[in-house]
Amino acid sequence: MTTKQSMTLDRLLSRFGVTSRSVARRAIVDGRVRLNGRVVRDPECWVTPGKDNVQLDGQRLRPERKIYVLFYKPKGVIVSHGDPSGRKTVYDYLKEHTSPGAQPRLHGAAGESARSGRDSGRQGRKDNWLAPVGRLDKDTSGLLILTNDTEFAHFVTHPESGVRKTYRVKVSGLMDDEIIGQLASGVRLQRGDEARPLSVRRLEDRGKYTWLEVVLTEGKNREVRRMVEAVGFKVLKLVRTAIGPLTLEGLEVGRFRTLTAQEVAALRERRRVQG
Repeated sequence: MTTKQSMTLDRLLSRFGVTSRSVARRAIVDGRVRLNGRVVRDPECWVTPGKDNVQLDGQRLRPERKIYVLFYKPKGVIVSHGDPSGRKTVYDYLKEHTSPGAQPRLHGAAGESARSGRDSGRQGRKDNWLAPVGRLDKDTSGLLILTNDTEFAHFVTHPESGVRKTYRVKVSGLMDDEIIGQLASGVRLQRGDEARPLSVRRLEDRGKYTWLEVVLTEGKNREVRRMVEAVGFKVLKLVRTAIGPLTLEGLEVGRFRTLTAQEVAALRERRRVQG
């Protein structure tokens, strides 16, 4: 029997802003989590926040302060925590919000020994786990949100929320109105799925190239690039310029800032405003 406030153990770690739900499950299975003094290896064990004592690596868990970061991702930067090839990642830019020991503590390989309680229990600003809200591929630049609020991330990325993602696109040639209309109406992609943008419009023709604005509410992998390829062109440059009401205005490439409470609220309300 569970109450309305009860939830599974892996969800609790995620809701508290400690880590993603999938990584929380691995930490639990590895025996790094205690519930009321006893090691629990079942991620779907039910717990009640405020009543049950949950510890990770010997330190009691409490809800992290929610943090929302807007980052202007440069081209060539990986949206990942660590890269085997040594390429620069978004976390190299975010040291003010996440310390080197924060996220890898739970993202280590299965069987990795737990860190000391003193290291794992820090609750300060520099030990926050932050995850990207959706992703941008290596060759795409622009607006990226990172947060430890998993419910907020789900809202922003879920197509049913209707949050608009706006892109500025340079394509490999001059597109006529018919092809732009075809893109705007939706196209079938090579993998058999379909892309249905909210809008596609010409921004300008500059030299031999057309610049487009593409607005999406879904988030298929490399969707804009695959859309353009489906009509016989290539993407030469791709920048995400906005998510809902949030834009890159005033932010230089490679820089970030914390969102205000008003901006977070406005993004949550965007579906109602757009409807």
